[in-house]
Amino acid sequence: MLLLPLLLPVLGAGSLNKDPSYSLQVQKQVTVQEGLCIMVPCNLSYPWDGWNESTAAYGYWFKEGTNTNAGAPVATNNPSREVEMSARGRFQLTGDPGKGSCSLVIRDAQREDEAQYFFRVERGTYVRYNFKNNGFLLKVTALTQKPDVYIPETLEPGQPVTVICVFNWASEECPAPSFSWTGTALSSQGTKPTTSHFSVLSFTPSPQDHDTDLTCHVDFSRKGVSAERTVRLRVAYAPRDLVISISRDNTSALKPQENLTHLEARKGQFLRLLCAADSQPPATLSWVLQDRVLSLSHPWGPRTLGLELPGVKAGDSGRYTCRAENRLGSQQRALDLSVQYPPENLRVMVSQANRTVLENLGNGTSLPVLEGQSLRLVCVTHSSPPARLSWTQGGQTVGSSQPSDPGVLELPRVQVEQEGEFTCHAQHPLGSQHISLSLTVHLGPWTNSSLSLHGGLSSGLRLSCEAWNVHGARSGSVFQLPPGKLQRGGGVGLGTALGAGVTALLALCSCLVIFGVKTCRKEARKRAAAEQDVPSTLGPISQGQQHECSAGSSQDHLPPGAATPTPGQGEEQEVYYASLSFQGMRLREPEDQEAPSSTEYSEIKIHKGQPPRGLGSGLQLEKETLGMVPK
Repeated sequence: MLLLPLLLPVLGAGSLNKDPSYSLQVQKQVTVQEGLCIMVPCNLSYPWDGWNESTAAYGYWFKEGTNTNAGAPVATNNPSREVEMSARGRFQLTGDPGKGSCSLVIRDAQREDEAQYFFRVERGTYVRYNFKNNGFLLKVTALTQKPDVYIPETLEPGQPVTVICVFNWASEECPAPSFSWTGTALSSQGTKPTTSHFSVLSFTPSPQDHDTDLTCHVDFSRKGVSAERTVRLRVAYAPRDLVISISRDNTSALKPQENLTHLEARKGQFLRLLCAADSQPPATLSWVLQDRVLSLSHPWGPRTLGLELPGVKAGDSGRYTCRAENRLGSQQRALDLSVQYPPENLRVMVSQANRTVLENLGNGTSLPVLEGQSLRLVCVTHSSPPARLSWTQGGQTVGSSQPSDPGVLELPRVQVEQEGEFTCHAQHPLGSQHISLSLTVHLGPWTNSSLSLHGGLSSGLRLSCEAWNVHGARSGSVFQLPPGKLQRGGGVGLGTALGAGVTALLALCSCLVIFGVKTCRKEARKRAAAEQDVPSTLGPISQGQQHECSAGSSQDHLPPGAATPTPGQGEEQEVYYASLSFQGMRLREPEDQEAPSSTEYSEIKIHKGQPPRGLGSGLQLEKETLGMVPK
């Protein structure tokens, strides 16, 4: 008896027959996809009775219910037996029953093949046995298996590439299918089908082949039954189709903004920007504000890059640029963010008397200014978009001296009438502010000095007046007698000369001196009125502003009744203030009795010493010997 102890781990042992000398090992159930091929391994043993090694052994596979004597098997190695018509060419007994093998190959499996199958062995005189209890169940399912295509993830344009298509069979006994390729990338090259278990394809992709399909087809022996696998070609290209999406809160969906170049947001608002680009291989994405990189992605990460601004600040304004870059090139897109907010830190900057240094003033500040001084007020604030600035005084709009900059208000010569409250208004769609300051106008200080002269006047007499304070000094010629003009007993000629000189003296010494003492206009007017009651004392001719007193000056700068002085050769033209006091007039007898005269005269006395306190001016006498002043 021949016993083949061949046990396969993957096979389940068949049920034992009544005669233990017969055995068969085969899978209880075999599953195959429709149209495919499968091999069913099988081993058997039977008694050594009535045959020898040279005796032929025959095996038969029958579909359950078939009469083994009259019916046709689906597969057999006995050439004298016909097989079932539907199984011809598809079922094949590949095992040798004489060597203990009953393996079966099923090609192009069909739905009608689904059934229970059993094996029969015949050898010599006595071995005639049906293994009805040890058969297998064949299950035929829908075709789902596909070939595998191996292709590089990224194809370089203009560079040849090799693609492999493989279909895995269950056994080498199964015939190889037929392979073929289709795809737009192959239209100009053509392909040839192969008949092995795999197919190799070579072609050169172009940039236009990106995102196109390449299909490997596997055709089996039965017409109309095939399997295929389609892959999408990824041809490398530079970044393109860069899109920025925006969300204005952390709950709403992002909305792509294809043509948006300017974005406005309110201060404190939530803002999220998302950048995405199409590229192969994936691009590195980055967000840049001006020249500063805010965030950066990695090629192996998501193909989008977000940027969150949870509370937009004024400093977040600027140009945001999303840049996508790979080895083949780059693309970028910019978005200008404008953060809007109402006026903040409203203040006034002031410059007085042509000083370039600006001082900051807050709301409600009192601003003292000397009458006649220049004043420049600049209203400053921060807002976006810029606020509309304007100045008002007493509810009336004050025109700006610079239309292009309405926040600037210039007062070249401040007048008392301009005292009051000035208000700068900053108007803005998101809110407005204003700031006020109180302007007070003060008069400039003035001083006087008196001079009494007595004795005779001499030729070449020259008087000068000098005024000074902590800021400096000014001096000017007050009176001068030309040489040779003074003659003893000159009578009318001397009186005329002296009269003209005194007139000039009065005119030249009637200028106002402005220094640091602050007085109001009413007090100045009262003092001027009181001083005008004294005929021999000169009062101020102007208030609140320094004036130069010189020959040819306007009458407006002289006291009432003063004659316009005539300029002298070489005289200094800047004189501030002086006054003359005349003692009682008296008659002087002429020395020359032959030349009678009725000329009246007065002594002019000089009060020596320092000027009275607070005056800050003095009078210098260049010659002490003075002539008589005619009446």
